This record gives sequence, C-alpha cells and structure tokens, in this order.
Amino acid sequence: MNISPTLPAVPAPVPAGLSLDPGGTAILALDLGTTTGWALRKLSGRILSGTADFKPHRFEGGGMRYLRFERWLDETLRLAGDVEAVYFEEVRRHIGVDAAHAYGGFLAGVTAWCEEHAIAYQGVPVGTIKRFITGKGNADKEAVVAAVRARGFMPDDDNEADAIAILLWAIETKGGVR
Repeated sequence: MNISPTLPAVPAPVPAGLSLDPGGTAILALDLGTTTGWALRKLSGRILSGTADFKPHRFEGGGMRYLRFERWLDETLRLAGDVEAVYFEEVRRHIGVDAAHAYGGFLAGVTAWCEEHAIAYQGVPVGTIKRFITGKGNADKEAVVAAVRARGFMPDDDNEADAIAILLWAIETKGGVR
C-alpha cells in the first residue's frame, strides 16, 4: 500500500529572525482532518511542511483512513529521526457531523500514537493559533494564509498554513510557556 504523500525533498525557507537551534528538538504540528496539514521542524532546525490526504477510498472500510494516517505518522517519525512533541489544532466546534467524526478519529489516532511512542502532545485552540499568527482570534482562512506567507513560507492551502502557524506558535511560545 502506498503511504502518500511523503515529506517533500525541498524544505520551506526559514524566515529571517526566527531562531531555530540546530540540534534542537524536532516538533510536528498538525491540522487534523481528511486533508491533514503538517509542519515539521527537524532536529537540524529545517522546517518542512505540506498536506496529506486521507480521503476514504472507494473499496476500503471506514477505518482504513485511520490506519493510513497511523502509517503516515510512523513514516514521518522515521524520516524526522526523533520527535519530541506533537502540537495539533484543537477544534471544539464543527459545522458538519462528518467533519466532527473524522476529526475525532484523527484526534484519537494521533494521541494514541503519541502515547505509544512516548511523545508529548498538546492541542492548541483555534483562536489561540489565529491570534498568534494574525493578531485576531477570529481571522478567516485567507488571513491566516497571508500571515504565514508574510513570515516567508509558501503554503499550498489553508491546511498547510494552519500547521505552519501551529509550529511557529509552538517554537516561539515554547509550547505556550512564555
């Protein structure tokens, strides 16, 4: 079975003024969903980001997307070398039932995976991320993408932008401990 997508060969640029300690900790940030946005600060300080699609396939059971997600997490960990912490967007309200169910499955998957690998994890409220990256806790998707681009990153969509914003929040606030 193909576990795609994998980490890109070309890292996102590290914006000027953002101190990323070489040999520091590896951090994975996730915007959980059918299209999961991800951003990874490797041990070297390099930042990689992208999206991974976990849309259900036509002839597979309902749980297969979560098994593919777990395999993707395993592959990400293998390629990263070591991950000290995982941060994810903590969504408390969904517009649709399907989105809520999918989010719950991915949330259960990532937290169980973190427990299995003894990796610290933390949810970050949506408003906290938006306030951090844009200055407004109720900013729309376009404002988040624009703010991330203003920091020197080039996300392909709002899922990747959210993951980058979560990663930057985790780095700059040391996981919310200022």
